[in-house]
Amino acid sequence: MIAAPRLGVGAFIRDESGRLLLVQRRREPEAGHWGLPGGKVDFGETVEAAVRREIEEELGVVLRLDGLLCLVDQIDRDAGTHWVAPVYRAAITKGDPANREPAALAAIGWFALDALPQPLTLATRAAIEAAPA
Repeated sequence: MIAAPRLGVGAFIRDESGRLLLVQRRREPEAGHWGLPGGKVDFGETVEAAVRREIEEELGVVLRLDGLLCLVDQIDRDAGTHWVAPVYRAAITKGDPANREPAALAAIGWFALDALPQPLTLATRAAIEAAPA
């Protein structure tokens, strides 16, 4: 039986050359996969505040959000999980990304869209499909 859906957030962050910032997950769901930085929304927190907070905690950078890119439903009936995750287009306004949560993230990196690491998370694949060229 699936528990109540949980709310997560993600950031689609590209640099001046068009590379995408990805993190490699250590934890489920999708441990070992490369994905967009993000996390969960805390009670009483707005979605936009959550994406800013999560990225600052994970990577030590401050973001400008440039609008909603897509909404991802990640439903795993076998695991009994359902995450709903709005993904925002974003840009770094302060700081250089660094792995501030090594227990949660195995690695971080900038990647050209035609040379992405594998495997990619479901939310990352959806965001790439939704992103303008």
